[in-house]
Amino acid sequence: MNSALKHWKEAATVILAARTGCNVKHSVINSLKTREIPSPPNFTKSDLPHKPVFDYEVLLMKRSSKAGFMPNVYVFPGGVVEPSDFSSDWLETFKSFRHWPNFGLGLVKQPPETRPPIFATNRRELGSPIPSVVALRICAVRETFEESGILLVVPKNEENNIDFMSHRGGDNNSTSLTRLHELLDKRELARWRALVTENPFNFIRMCRELDCMPNIWAMHEWGNWLTPLFFDTKRRYDTASFICCLQEVPYTAQDEKEIVNFKWSTPSEVLQRFPTRELLITIPQIYELGRMCHYPQLQELHSFAGMRAAEGCEQLLGVELACVDCDIYLLPGDTLYPENVELSEERGAMLSTEKSYEQLQQESAALHRLVYFDLYTVAVHMNITPKYKHLRPIGAPSQTHSPRPKSRL
Repeated sequence: MNSALKHWKEAATVILAARTGCNVKHSVINSLKTREIPSPPNFTKSDLPHKPVFDYEVLLMKRSSKAGFMPNVYVFPGGVVEPSDFSSDWLETFKSFRHWPNFGLGLVKQPPETRPPIFATNRRELGSPIPSVVALRICAVRETFEESGILLVVPKNEENNIDFMSHRGGDNNSTSLTRLHELLDKRELARWRALVTENPFNFIRMCRELDCMPNIWAMHEWGNWLTPLFFDTKRRYDTASFICCLQEVPYTAQDEKEIVNFKWSTPSEVLQRFPTRELLITIPQIYELGRMCHYPQLQELHSFAGMRAAEGCEQLLGVELACVDCDIYLLPGDTLYPENVELSEERGAMLSTEKSYEQLQQESAALHRLVYFDLYTVAVHMNITPKYKHLRPIGAPSQTHSPRPKSRL
């Protein structure tokens, strides 16, 4: 629906973090917060918090080997925005919240001129009365249901208990993790899941018949990723990312179509297993899981996410720089990031240099990059201050120089 980025399809994804009941000693947490973050080149067991430190796990879904985009990669649940997500039929579903800004989500502090287009686009000019921040959350809820069977809805008879005050004015008063409502048995859940997968408009019908609403208030704005121009694919996505913290790990089942497997794992566990080639993740997952490692306690992550969301987010588009001994994916703010990136082009040219990784590290004052020595050996470097009160990924050191990297395979 957004003509400003005609070569990208709009999409939405949600980082689902669910409490596992692990009790973590405060002494362990405090030592984690105060210790120095080790240097790259890649994630090792010494770099990251150990699994017992976390009291939550994150859901990752493995895409099919036959998937047209990112085959065999573990990703966060989500997918492409459908016309149904912007349908005016949702006005009746959210009738009690229509008089609140963005249906109770409120406004962000980020100036409109710096707001990513996926959030800033005036949807009324495109024929929809549903604000972007609402429709994108609806998309994330619907796609999560299709891919995992997890239904993030809230019954209408509990609408007076919905804590949406935290989305107004940027003050987060909510301390409760999200509780899932079991409105259906597994057989009925599977039936509706099949119907919604067949036709996204059936999601509106399902919410109407079950007298419930997509729980848009449980999802906090987290980021915005664009598929890099250099990716050898005809599919490019402008993806809004949200985060949702659940009281417990819910029943989960892959759809056996685009998704063939799923894992509930701690952020550090995923990042430790990645370089051992046990699973494959890509730039957004590496980056976001690294951010989450700052908060091994779910309640603290939930509080941070709620407060930070009111600030807005930065649009992140990686630009590839091929070096003699690695590939570098530059992100905004890096010394070497191009001054102007033409988003209207269908495919961008890859940058190249005869310089080495070490030379480029020494010559760059501002670092915001992921360095690939091979598909499973990745270094995250960031010494600039994240925008909009966000987090620097664990594995991104504060110093501007790093040790000599491993050879590429």
